[in-house]
Amino acid sequence: MDVVPAQRKMSVGELAERVGITPANLPVVKNGRAKAVRFATLAALCEVLECRPGDLLRWESEHTSDV
Repeated sequence: MDVVPAQRKMSVGELAERVGITPANLPVVKNGRAKAVRFATLAALCEVLECRPGDLLRWESEHTSDV
């Protein structure tokens, strides 16, 4: 979630305000420390940043395979 806001030249404070979350919660979401993200928050992020969820999210396996 670092790249898209930077490409839009948008500060953390501005992004948080436009999405409707606190500036303190945005880094929690951004750094993967959030236990859950509401679809409404994800939709708002995508709308404000004019992107798709896949532009903001990446999947990481909790388990590594030796195969």
